[in-house]
Amino acid sequence: MPSSKLFDGQELLSQECQDFISSLPKEKSITLQPLYQYQGFWHNDRCLLALISTQKHFEAQDSDVFVVSNPKCGTTWLKSLTFALLYRKQHPVTAQNHPLLSSNAHDLVPYIDMNLFYDNKIPDMESFPSPRLLATHMPYVSLPDSIKNSSKCKLVYVSRDPKDAFVSLWHHGCNAGLHDLNSSMEEAFEDYCKGISFYGPIWDHVLQYWNQSLLNPQTTLFLKYEDMKAHPALHLRRLADFLGCPFSAEEEESGVVDQILNLCSFDHLIGLQVNKTGVSKWGVDNNVFFRRGQVGDAKNYLSEEMIKKIDGITRDRFSGSGLLS
Repeated sequence: MPSSKLFDGQELLSQECQDFISSLPKEKSITLQPLYQYQGFWHNDRCLLALISTQKHFEAQDSDVFVVSNPKCGTTWLKSLTFALLYRKQHPVTAQNHPLLSSNAHDLVPYIDMNLFYDNKIPDMESFPSPRLLATHMPYVSLPDSIKNSSKCKLVYVSRDPKDAFVSLWHHGCNAGLHDLNSSMEEAFEDYCKGISFYGPIWDHVLQYWNQSLLNPQTTLFLKYEDMKAHPALHLRRLADFLGCPFSAEEEESGVVDQILNLCSFDHLIGLQVNKTGVSKWGVDNNVFFRRGQVGDAKNYLSEEMIKKIDGITRDRFSGSGLLS
């Protein structure tokens, strides 16, 4: 790991940083930038530097809440639900000026690495209101020590069927201009199955947080996107209980659960002007975060052979973990 002085405001890609990155396993993949393997997972150079800076500088607070996922696994929806739930006292769900009506969820719940510590920034984390609601795609192994070892902060993880996650990631990369225009979905699929994708392998990513949820259920909640889609109210109540802000009898009676689900529904969010034409604080068009949000969409894009292959990998990797039950 490069020395800490490289992340104290000096130029982003100093020679030592470049030397460190160049020493890591490297794959070209179908992205416009090569991916580098660090602590078992793949990142482009700028995201990797942000991750390492986060590891060095971020100090967790006991009240912190993190929304965590592998890319394109329901992150936008979970961010929206968690924001509406956690801050419902400050921002009544039916308020005409609710932040989710005028701001994208990724602005309201920033990624600690890809947003706050990106491009060598060292943010003032003390200025955030408590509880701080943040997000990350980092694998568990790469989380700052203060999150893993010395705080009572809470991690809310959402997983998704890898084949649906792949299809969503492919379309996101196309829409956001992240892919080599000469590459094909088939090439991307082969890389994905090898684990060579942003924050991949997805199977290792999921297993790390699944195992953590079994070891420490009081600090890690593991959700499945498919279960959330099938029974959203049930899992919203689970989330509320986990975060220590359960719905009161009065809230249940007045329909707050359904109000949050309606506010954060895919159809409602995608129809908001801010998500149709807006641009995030980080310079990304908000509409690229929304596509279809469906369970089983992979069957519309992948051949039977491709589905058989990735499902086989999932069965093999998750066998014996309890995830397949």
